[in-house]
Amino acid sequence: MSDTEAVRYSAAGGVATLTMDQPRNRNALTPALLDGVADGLAAALADRAVRVVVLTHTGPAFCAGADLSAGHSAAAAPRPALAGILAGIQDAPKPVLARIAGHCLGGGVGLAAACDLSIAADTARFGFTEVRIGVAPAIISVVCLPKLRRADALELFLSGERISAGRAAEAGLITRAVPEHGLDAEVGIVIARLLAGGPAALAAAKQLVYEVPGMQRSAAFTRTTELSQSLFASAEAAEGMAAFREKRPPSWVIAPKART
Repeated sequence: MSDTEAVRYSAAGGVATLTMDQPRNRNALTPALLDGVADGLAAALADRAVRVVVLTHTGPAFCAGADLSAGHSAAAAPRPALAGILAGIQDAPKPVLARIAGHCLGGGVGLAAACDLSIAADTARFGFTEVRIGVAPAIISVVCLPKLRRADALELFLSGERISAGRAAEAGLITRAVPEHGLDAEVGIVIARLLAGGPAALAAAKQLVYEVPGMQRSAAFTRTTELSQSLFASAEAAEGMAAFREKRPPSWVIAPKART
């Protein structure tokens, strides 16, 4: 794919990186940025060499949410595209990791919550600020509410207050907050762990997390028994078990490259 003005794409060492690059408007959800993220995700999923997708940013904000500078009608326009991206991240068979070094508000919280793993600098601030401008966190509630206790959801949705990355992690919106100077090291550790997993196994494990909680128990046992049988019979499992017996890394393991 070709880069867009709003999002830069790169791929190396099994990792595709989508960098939101509109720092002057705090990576607001403009049509160009949404198109860039969608195109980058599609490119990463189409590339068999890519095993992990990282969503990150330039500037002091990960994503400031809706593009309010463009006026009422323009701010509302990108929402169908946002829904498609949030669904696409969770439906992707590859792990998607958010690296968050700056503030994350409104729809930006939805992007972070949709990702399978989100690591944030402890200096970042989060907030469902929609009520402060007379709207509600409607679309992003689909990916945020499953991660939140009702008490936390009500407090955060209704107050519109900005919270620390630590509080966001405590509430379950993100995986964890780390000291700002250690963010890239922690992201590197997480990527290395993901690159050690079998690609088909990672896809199946991710699918379980999103699908099983919404299934009735009998249907869930039927589905997971079938899945388990197919996985144990796969060539990937045969290689993984052989590698375990032979005390060597499986053939799919990629040594992670240093991130800059």
